[in-house]
Amino acid sequence: MRQQTILKNLRQTKPLVHCMTNSVVANFQANGLLALGASPIMADSLEESAEIAAISSCTLLNIGTLDPTTVNSMIAAGKSAIQHGHPLILDPVGAGATAFRKQTVNHLLDTLDFSLIRGNAGEIAAIAEVAWNAKGVDAGSGDVDITDAAKQVALRNNCLVAVTGETDLVTDGERVIRISGGHELMPLVTGSGCLLNAVAGAFLAVSQADALHTAAESLAFYKKAGEIAAEQSFGPGDFAMNFLNTLHSTESSDVTDDQFQYEQEVMS
Repeated sequence: MRQQTILKNLRQTKPLVHCMTNSVVANFQANGLLALGASPIMADSLEESAEIAAISSCTLLNIGTLDPTTVNSMIAAGKSAIQHGHPLILDPVGAGATAFRKQTVNHLLDTLDFSLIRGNAGEIAAIAEVAWNAKGVDAGSGDVDITDAAKQVALRNNCLVAVTGETDLVTDGERVIRISGGHELMPLVTGSGCLLNAVAGAFLAVSQADALHTAAESLAFYKKAGEIAAEQSFGPGDFAMNFLNTLHSTESSDVTDDQFQYEQEVMS
């Protein structure tokens, strides 16, 4: 069931989003959250990460520019977020690109209870340990049913899993919602996926609705903002600027029911 009040609640309450993120995207991620109506904070130090997570509305762990010194900080922040009942989001950037990344993701998943894992097809396939051809952080390609892989990861980790691409999907291991929309310029802006995780976390932090539908709503909102921004853009450069503007101006009413395809559930 569509929820129309999530974005309104977000902009009224301005949730504090703790982003333990990578150096490539931090500025874009912070500005995107501000444009959306949330409040970003970036705190990576072990000395304060747990304390920051405790006062934040949600925490995002992003391994884009992975450094072994930050892994302990991520675990401390994650445990604190869980203890205080706040959503915890994992962005497993390039999860299968190197042994170090894969080991780190597995360690985080073994140690922490995430609310949502959001990645591209290659990253989710790597976590599911199924055959996939991926290059670095790119989605790559494969013959495996990525929906089944996402379900496996969701059930194994008792969390939501979102796979983003031309058509997004989000699953709790049983139900699946597919989300259409977006634009081909979106993946040409560094940090667009990383910012999406923060947006999804902000939606989850303020919503009292079913978490699966809340996550799907955040994905649909993000795709719609991309469509609107693309209409005003000549290329990736001005798209990035226009996308921040549309995050600020897009409303729930801009998201349409035909963006959603529900599977394995009866809608009331």
